[in-house]
Amino acid sequence: MAKGQENSVMKSESGQAKPAFFATVTTPIAVSEESGEPLYRQLRQALEHQIHSGSLVPGLPLPSSRELARELGLSRNTVNTAYQELLSSGVIESRARRGYFINTQMLTQGKPAKESAPENQSTIDWSRHIRPRLDAGMPEITKVRDWASYPYPFVAGQVDEKDFPRLGWSRALRDALDPPHLFYSLRDSVDEDDPYLLEVLCKRVLPTRGIHAKPENILVTAGSQQGLDLLAQTMMGQGTCVGVENPGYVDARHTFVRSGATLNPLAVDEHGLIPPDSLVGTDVLYLTPSHHSPTNVTLSGARRRLILDNARNAGTLIIEDDYDSEFRYRGKPTPALKALPGSECVIYLGSFTKFLAPGLRMGYLVADAALVAELRNQRRYRIRHIAGHPQRAMALLIDSGQYHRTISRRRTQLQRKWQVLTTALEEFVPWPIHCPPGGVSVWIEGPRGLDCVKLAEKALEAGVVIERGDVFFDHPEANRNFFRLGFAAIKLDAIRSGVQVLAGVIEEVLAENAA
Repeated sequence: MAKGQENSVMKSESGQAKPAFFATVTTPIAVSEESGEPLYRQLRQALEHQIHSGSLVPGLPLPSSRELARELGLSRNTVNTAYQELLSSGVIESRARRGYFINTQMLTQGKPAKESAPENQSTIDWSRHIRPRLDAGMPEITKVRDWASYPYPFVAGQVDEKDFPRLGWSRALRDALDPPHLFYSLRDSVDEDDPYLLEVLCKRVLPTRGIHAKPENILVTAGSQQGLDLLAQTMMGQGTCVGVENPGYVDARHTFVRSGATLNPLAVDEHGLIPPDSLVGTDVLYLTPSHHSPTNVTLSGARRRLILDNARNAGTLIIEDDYDSEFRYRGKPTPALKALPGSECVIYLGSFTKFLAPGLRMGYLVADAALVAELRNQRRYRIRHIAGHPQRAMALLIDSGQYHRTISRRRTQLQRKWQVLTTALEEFVPWPIHCPPGGVSVWIEGPRGLDCVKLAEKALEAGVVIERGDVFFDHPEANRNFFRLGFAAIKLDAIRSGVQVLAGVIEEVLAENAA
């Protein structure tokens, strides 16, 4: 058979043709002697349908008549007759010593009217079957998909792939496929997590945040986002009131609203969330206390204690999203809220993705054993469990010491980038910017006349990727003068020149608005 297009019909033991598939085809071709239509015509129609539907790839040769005849159990005369009809109608063309090919010119002109619509166009009204999303209409964080192709990608939530510990991770993945680890890498654990990973989390990761937990208090998740989703689907519904930071993490808001919950936006200043006088009526409070998302300010110690007291008095549960506490460049990281006395009401979310790689999609949740048991059951009927192989590899990476060495190295690298970025902002941006000493991005409030939605568009044209800040607020339209610069993914030597280019675009946008 000619290379590139494999035949879509196989011969049964009885000699009757039965459907099979081309390597690049999604629908079968079948011919049958029981049909009243001649075999060559059945084959011609089937091949023509595959060509017009896009199932056969233009530029690759069609199967030879010999091979196609053998596979179908037909004579070569029958196959050649089908090919000759396709050839005479211009659907295919013959190329000397190469075989038959799709005539691409015929695909773009003279197509029957019924073929003008996409083959996969649905006749079903899916709006009748898909439940409306409760968060429809809420603003979303949008990412420039090809951000890495721009010279100045100040993107948040991404990393420089060159900083990933490839050798250490490769070694861990390889070792996880050797005994005695192989069993845990490949088993169906139903609703369990890797016991080795739970052990190293308890002994080597959580203590660095001041948290002391047992394996029954930990659930491994597909990143913090799955932890939020499990908590929302388990604890929230119609009538649930969730306190959220304003501005705050947009995806968490979507997750909570989709469960049916109502949001109560709470203001943030340079010391973190401003504690309300009372949390009575607030069922759950969602916080990012180590580095507030998106401003990166740290919730002060006094406010932490006050919030815990208010939560206990009101019976409010607290979700602590501790997504990047490792990255502090001055002073020491503050202990987690979960580490403080009286924090039984706190559910802690941690992640491996912010400093290793977001594509790994692995995190963990720490809470009371009764809640973890219920979440484990909920997870079982959604995704069963996180894949065993990367769980075991992560445990090996942590226990080898490579995990903490990577954190230390990444902190040093990010500190350099943070210093260059903050210095460049001070040099080129014509207003003072407060830069907290932590996190992997800088939150910037511009003058009221600066439209950062327009700024993001124009900056992209100049090769600078930034993130507009209005979407992080409860009222986006009133907060269009904010934007965010991530510095984890951009190269160190591109930061200063990137800020200089951005400053020029800022000046241009301000001038347009003033005109």
